[in-house]
Amino acid sequence: QAQLVESGGGLVQAGGSLRLSCKASGRYPLGWFRQAPGKEREFVAGISWSGLRSVTADSVKGRFTISRDNAENTVYLQMNSLKPEDTAVYYCAGRGARISGVNTYYTQSREYEQWGQGTQVTVSS
Repeated sequence: QAQLVESGGGLVQAGGSLRLSCKASGRYPLGWFRQAPGKEREFVAGISWSGLRSVTADSVKGRFTISRDNAENTVYLQMNSLKPEDTAVYYCAGRGARISGVNTYYTQSREYEQWGQGTQVTVSS
């Protein structure tokens, strides 16, 4: 039932920055995943329903930051110091199922039910 729409992808040089946005139809725990050609989808970042707790994958820690605007039901992924290996389609995910708590974040694909259409991020050398 939830609808997620990502935006903000594009082409950027290594070392540059991009900010991805995802507008949801309601308030849920939200996350970001990415998938490069020929590779499995991997977790990037997740944030709780409250917005008070979040986590980022080790591969992007210190470079990417997830945040949310609960008034607008929007989640963001600020990506700094981008590397060519960050090139992938980035997907926003929402959890519509019952949550453990308002400060719980989720890191597994199977823990989410709704997915956006994806936005391409390409980082050139």
